[in-house]
Amino acid sequence: MMLTSFDNFSFVKILSFLKAHRSEFLSGQDMSDILKISRVAVWKDIKKIRSLGYKIESKQNIGYRLVDSSKLPLPWEIKEDLNTEFLGNRIYYFNTIDTTQNFAMNIASKKNEDGSVVISKKQTGGKGRMNRKWKSPVGGIWMSIIIHPKFDITYATLVPIATSLAICIAIEKTLKINTKLKWPNDVTVKGKKVAGVLINASMISNQIENMVLGIGINFKINPDELKNSIKKTPNFYGVATLVKKNQSMSPLVKQFLYELENVLQLINSGQIKKIINGWTKRSSTIGRNVSIITNEGRISGKAIRIDNEGGLIISKGKKTDRVLVGDVKE
Repeated sequence: MMLTSFDNFSFVKILSFLKAHRSEFLSGQDMSDILKISRVAVWKDIKKIRSLGYKIESKQNIGYRLVDSSKLPLPWEIKEDLNTEFLGNRIYYFNTIDTTQNFAMNIASKKNEDGSVVISKKQTGGKGRMNRKWKSPVGGIWMSIIIHPKFDITYATLVPIATSLAICIAIEKTLKINTKLKWPNDVTVKGKKVAGVLINASMISNQIENMVLGIGINFKINPDELKNSIKKTPNFYGVATLVKKNQSMSPLVKQFLYELENVLQLINSGQIKKIINGWTKRSSTIGRNVSIITNEGRISGKAIRIDNEGGLIISKGKKTDRVLVGDVKE
């Protein structure tokens, strides 16, 4: 099942009516007359709305009343009051998909997909950095965002840093939870991972044609179940959930898109220091003795800073090393 923000679904129109009249019942006949569809079509649309997690009260010979909204990050819920210029202009939602990243990469080159968001209730083949398997159950926010960057290719490696910073700020503002950033792009709570970033880029003639930012957030998941399925993953250090009670995912998604657009605009305008400072302020890596696992071997020392391209600078005595790709063991 695919739902979008741009298709003209009749059930979304009925949902809009119900939202606008939350305190009263709307008769099936009235909605039938207004939308010029049959009573049977109204009933089918109400059934569809309920299947998406909305609670609707019905009374015979009176009508329908919306009692509670869906907690899912549905396209029209994200679009409502979304305060961005281009991110989220087009939104695709799936009940189940192999990976949102694959779908996004297949459409990323189209001009009208700049800023598009692909989101799924669950993924069957979720991947993390270095092609590692990542469990993506119901209760998480699994999405990919397409951008057609205007910035120089030298800043491509800064995008994961900027994206993880945007996630961190969005969580802080929306859920009032204190988060930390572990280099290169993990978001943690009390030392356990709650979110991560995966970036795929398409290059043409040494320029970035498009980038697909893959985001995974453990919004309301069972940490023990997730831990059991991925604990053998290299450099696994624990997982956590952001919330334990049912609540809507859409406010966090909307805030993240807003914060992401802000950090991308900082890159576009060359205000890199603001990103570096924001990331460093929240970092659990900087200032600590670390061991970095890279393809070339292990590098150990004190993490002193990240540079303008997101590289981690490691100090060991009078010598410094720069690492762009690797896993931190603190």
